[in-house]
Amino acid sequence: MKNYIIPHEWHIIEEGFDPHLNKISESIFSLGNGRMGQRANFEEAYSGETLQGNYVAGVYYPDKTRVGWWKNGYPEYFAKVLNAANWIGIDIKIDDEVLDIAQCAVTNFKRVLNMHDGYLERSFTARLKNGKEVSITATRLCSIVDKEAGAIKYAITPLNFSGDITVTPYIDGDISNADSNYDEKFWEHVAHAEDGNDVYLTLRTKKTGFEVCTGSRFTISGSSAKVINTLREKYVASTTTVQVQQGQQTTVYKYAANVSSQNYAPANLPDACKKVIAEVSAKGFDTMLAEQAAAWHKKWEHSDIVIEGDVKAQQGIRFNIFQLSQTYTGSDDRLNIGPKGFTGEKYGGSTYWDTEAYCVPFYLGTAPQQVTKQLLIYRWKQLDKAIENAAKLGFDKGAALYPMVTMNGEECHNEWEITFEEIHRNGAIAYAIFNYIRFTGDKDYLNDYGLEVLIGIARFWKQRVNWSAAKNQYVMLGVTGPNEYENNVNNNWYTSMLACWCMDYAAECIAYVKATEPDKYMDLVIKTAFNETEETTYWKKISNNMYLGEDKAKGIFLQQDNFLDKEIIPVHDLPAADRPLNQKWSWDRILRSCYIKQADVLQGLYFFSDKFDLDTLRRNYEFYEPLTVHESSLSPCIHAILAAKLGMEEDAYNFYLRTSRLDLDDYNNDTEDGCHITSMAGTWMTVVEGFAGMTVSNDQLHFKPFLPKQWKGYSFNILFRGALINIKVDANGSHLTTDKACEVFVSGKAYKLTTGQTILAE
Repeated sequence: MKNYIIPHEWHIIEEGFDPHLNKISESIFSLGNGRMGQRANFEEAYSGETLQGNYVAGVYYPDKTRVGWWKNGYPEYFAKVLNAANWIGIDIKIDDEVLDIAQCAVTNFKRVLNMHDGYLERSFTARLKNGKEVSITATRLCSIVDKEAGAIKYAITPLNFSGDITVTPYIDGDISNADSNYDEKFWEHVAHAEDGNDVYLTLRTKKTGFEVCTGSRFTISGSSAKVINTLREKYVASTTTVQVQQGQQTTVYKYAANVSSQNYAPANLPDACKKVIAEVSAKGFDTMLAEQAAAWHKKWEHSDIVIEGDVKAQQGIRFNIFQLSQTYTGSDDRLNIGPKGFTGEKYGGSTYWDTEAYCVPFYLGTAPQQVTKQLLIYRWKQLDKAIENAAKLGFDKGAALYPMVTMNGEECHNEWEITFEEIHRNGAIAYAIFNYIRFTGDKDYLNDYGLEVLIGIARFWKQRVNWSAAKNQYVMLGVTGPNEYENNVNNNWYTSMLACWCMDYAAECIAYVKATEPDKYMDLVIKTAFNETEETTYWKKISNNMYLGEDKAKGIFLQQDNFLDKEIIPVHDLPAADRPLNQKWSWDRILRSCYIKQADVLQGLYFFSDKFDLDTLRRNYEFYEPLTVHESSLSPCIHAILAAKLGMEEDAYNFYLRTSRLDLDDYNNDTEDGCHITSMAGTWMTVVEGFAGMTVSNDQLHFKPFLPKQWKGYSFNILFRGALINIKVDANGSHLTTDKACEVFVSGKAYKLTTGQTILAE
């Protein structure tokens, strides 16, 4: 665990330059706008250890799977969001010596991510080997107003000399992914062009054929020096030499754009790129920065969580919300949320079940309804691929298995225990539909999209179980639950329970659509060759007769068959030197141990906590949490929410702090690979669903708040069925206001809210 980020309510601050922490900081200080993203790499040259990262949403490459030996059903590729052309580069040369802070004496280094206004600023003083000293201040933004553009203000002040400085803003397309399976470069050169101080580079991905045109324009304050452009394969640059005076600042402005063939015909990319560059450079950097701040202030009006009296907790939640808000905007149903967002390459930037299980609640509560709907439509559009994925594994008759990892709907994960066994992801897709409808009341979604998906998922579960004569029940064999520290287990309680719920929910939705939209229902029956009586009867037979393991003496659900045959040793009895297990133990030892990577049984109890009494929740929590090593970023938030529900306030707070500062403090020693974007939504869930106890029941919004003793108060907004509701919790109780009349329940008591009035629920 690191502890170098300085606490601040609105800023992420690093003071002093430690090259050993640089890749971690590159992740933490990343920027994005939903269309493009950028790790916090330096503008100037840097020969130290770095993970270069520039990303364009939706552009990917099918990197050939790397496995030791092949199995039928294996995906042929692992889709990866690509490291795209580096647009931020500005080479600085002083007396023929390149400014490279890995080779300089660096002082006064400071990096600040201003989350309130949405930009990154970095400043430092460098003494070069030639003795020249310069002060640099670099300010950067990825515009959420002009979503294909970014801009940089790079200010240079010579401290002990006057003379010439050579400035070379460039675009470098000769880049690669650090996670390339065979060290292959994924981009081909298409074209380059120049126009005065403007340079443009167009690249095409191999195999997938995406084209991206990256362009830039630069100006230097008060300079009319001659510019020489350099154009070569995969590289364009402009070079000029300016005279500088000791103590006087010279400012370089660089405007850049990334436009993609996802949104333009390839032949039109250069003109589209030129148009964006012309528009943003005409505004100027200061106007772009002001517009950026205003747009971010608007985002924060709905999504902010205010915590009083705990700066580290406040910084943590805002950092998580900031990263989520700049990763996904809901403007395009072809896009989704990769586990690392725009902050790194790990997990390929592809879509996982994290979106449905963790991100959907965040966007439901903080963004217009359409934003979450786009995430669901993304899956509906890929239903045909999900049916193909199931067919590759031997399922038929319209059974759908959504992929564990995907960019276009095809499964592209290359680990057998994930590809074939971690099928609980299907349930997360169905649960997201349920969650969306109960939160928004938009049952029309079922008629137009959702029911078709639910039928495909239910058909899969029907075929995936088998009848056990020995148990006289249906069983689910050979699966991997959320706990990936066990593979190929039988009767994982979470997976089996979720399968039953999916089939029951699908049948319930069929009855609803049939009754309310009979014409649409009949169209769907024809489209899917659906036999209602036969299929729903079989689903109900399975859900009524599914084997769900339970140890009645302990009063717990069994994570899977024979779990209690393991040697049960609590995590607190493990030597510290053994942690984290995934870095210290052999895989064989991990698989045979009792240790749990993340919530498994408890994941199911979180989803369906209304179906179980508190004693049941407590017994399972008190048994499984002490065996959980929390070596998944998705783990602490679920435990925090359940602990809060059980009144275990200290546990809830500690898990909150861990999930909110997972990346800021590098808890799992892996932030350098990128931030854990999808699990960041769990931080929001911890406050809203955990501490504030928010649930939706019978179309009504319920809260059961408590105030952590470390806090003086906290507040947040919830968008619920057209109303923007603010709840503030402090020592006096819960204060509620709304912009639209509605009814809210607090600790079981109904309160009628009227516009502009504040009600105190004690």
